[in-house]
Amino acid sequence: MKMDRAELEAFLDTEFPQMRSMQYRIESWDGRLLRMAMPVGEQNLRPGGTVSGPTMMAMADCAAYLLILGLIGPVALAVTTNLNINFLRKPGLDDLIAEATMLKLGKSLAICEIALHSAGQDAGPVAHAVLTYAIPPASPPAAKPA
Repeated sequence: MKMDRAELEAFLDTEFPQMRSMQYRIESWDGRLLRMAMPVGEQNLRPGGTVSGPTMMAMADCAAYLLILGLIGPVALAVTTNLNINFLRKPGLDDLIAEATMLKLGKSLAICEIALHSAGQDAGPVAHAVLTYAIPPASPPAAKPA
């Protein structure tokens, strides 16, 4: 584990202060499983009174990003190259929970699996996502002055 929970939270606050409006919180990070939660509010709902797909996709993307950074360190320019999500059942209006695990971590690509749950529902995941991230090459060390 390259970054702990506090370091990930500080990184998100510094690099993505606009994400504060989503009220994401990291509930746990043990070097294998990253668990996040987000309160569901009126701004997250679509017609029919259910959590919108874009809300769930954004949470899956953020969970994958933080999982990757937790494993490789603060690489701000790691970017999503693919997001595939299956919506499985109607989420409740309680907190949305994301559980992120790594499927494959290579030098230039990472593939993560995210299970999204509704707090208080025991029916299983409300959505399942697989995300691929491109990891930029490490910068070569700076040249020493002659």
